[in-house]
Amino acid sequence: MIEDSGQSGDNMADRRQLFVEMRAQDLDSIRLSTYRTACKLRFVQKKCNLHLVDIWNVIEAFRENGINTMDLNADLSVARLEVVLSTIFYQLNKRMPTTHQINVEQSISLLLNFLLAAYDPEGHGKISVFVVKMALATICGGKILDKLRYIFSQISDSAGIMVYPQFDQFLREVLKLPMAVFEGPSFGYTEQASRTCFAQQKKVSLNTFLDTLMSDPPPQCLVWLPLMHRLANVENVFHPVECSYCHTESMMGFRYRCQQCQNYQLCQDCFWRGHASGSHSNQHQMKEYTSWKSPAKKLSHALSKSLSCASSREPLHPMFPEMPEKPLNLAHIKLFHVVVPISIFLLISLLESSNHQDEEHSLIARYAARLAADAAQQQRVPTDLPCSLDANKQQRQLIAELESKNREILQEIQRLRLQHEEASQPLPDKGQQNPTLLAELRLLRQRKDELEQRMSTLQESRRELMVQLEQLMMLLKTQGPGSPRSSPSHTINRPIPTPIHSAGTTPTHTPQDSLMGVGGDVQEAFAQGPRRNLRNDLLIAADSITNTMSSLFVCCFVASSPSSVALFHTDVSVR
Repeated sequence: MIEDSGQSGDNMADRRQLFVEMRAQDLDSIRLSTYRTACKLRFVQKKCNLHLVDIWNVIEAFRENGINTMDLNADLSVARLEVVLSTIFYQLNKRMPTTHQINVEQSISLLLNFLLAAYDPEGHGKISVFVVKMALATICGGKILDKLRYIFSQISDSAGIMVYPQFDQFLREVLKLPMAVFEGPSFGYTEQASRTCFAQQKKVSLNTFLDTLMSDPPPQCLVWLPLMHRLANVENVFHPVECSYCHTESMMGFRYRCQQCQNYQLCQDCFWRGHASGSHSNQHQMKEYTSWKSPAKKLSHALSKSLSCASSREPLHPMFPEMPEKPLNLAHIKLFHVVVPISIFLLISLLESSNHQDEEHSLIARYAARLAADAAQQQRVPTDLPCSLDANKQQRQLIAELESKNREILQEIQRLRLQHEEASQPLPDKGQQNPTLLAELRLLRQRKDELEQRMSTLQESRRELMVQLEQLMMLLKTQGPGSPRSSPSHTINRPIPTPIHSAGTTPTHTPQDSLMGVGGDVQEAFAQGPRRNLRNDLLIAADSITNTMSSLFVCCFVASSPSSVALFHTDVSVR
């Protein structure tokens, strides 16, 4: 009892929270009851996130919870109603992007408490199926045409004709929504309400029902229903016009233009609350606009309307057939209602459990052939079974074959389910079962570290060698052929060979890493390309030094002994 009282206290708190927030919107200051009621119900709709749910989502939730097959006069407990609302909002979150997820628990609590406040104020803890269907179909989002079609399907007979007592019951329940937002004096239920809606029609079909409720103006007791949908359609409509009272430079939503005062326009907040200025009066006739058209568009629209021969007014709704479509009679295939769903479930299980594409194709092909065979056998079943012994024998034999196939399919499902469970289990760590593999991995890491250390050593050695080569080249420049001891006319010059690019692989380290601190001549000789080979660089450098040393030796030899030049040339020619 303590727990129940605590839960009831929470429900009352949530209910008060919704109404307190609604009063904070200052909606009671709207002077017209129709707009005031529509704005309040639109606030409840958006606060409960029902504006994101259309009638088709509601119908799907009814089907998922078995509400569509229940009698309309049956009662739903509060717990069952909460399950239905949970289905609606959890399915909504699945359709919404991750950045626009709603608070499901809060939406369920607010909507549940609003419905209980409207339809179970005494706290009996139950609501009829008909009430749940009519209330959710009325207050949910979506198109009014689809909602009215669903409502008509619940209050009409099999011939597509509205049942007046059912329509009266619909009005009795749906008008409790305005009463829940404290608009009962304006839109409360009266016994004459159903008679005034269809005063002259004896038989009301779907088209007549839609014509009446979607007309302009609609029946007085339901005038707030289409207005609530128009509010939803114009919430984001922009009018680049200044309000003549509050002087807002732009308007959102409805725009109202006075038919007597020249160029006098009001935004929806000023018009709803009866604001006026200058010579304008609240008694003046105002025209409501739901969109903005520039003067050029107005002129072109007027010209096209005047030149058009046919009426440009679009119908309120498409015309539907007078007789509703009959549901399919599936009684003659009641023997096979188990085979096809099980086969479809098996196919889905196969797609989920298969890990390889080739296996999926083979399994799909195999069970598609089995389904085709089952369908062929179903087509061979006679529709009119004679009451003879042979026909009964064929029926029993066919039933036995189908039961045998069902058993085979169930066994196959169990086998594939076990395979799927085994495949979905996490694989054991192979490294723990194979120490050799761990040892090899350690050796590979150690070898990698050694190679990196060796490469670093080679790069350092290269840098030191380059420094030495720089010093040698500087020495050769100071004592080379240009020195006073050498004779230019007797110097043997050999061309320095061009660098040879290696055809093999190049090291990953750039030459600049090993030339830090080396002179410009060596860097110019060894840093021409983006990647160089250390072995080729060293060979080229050695060849260049040898040629230079030879030239230096000749110059020194000529300077010291000029008489031996002929002998040296002879020696060179012999070589």
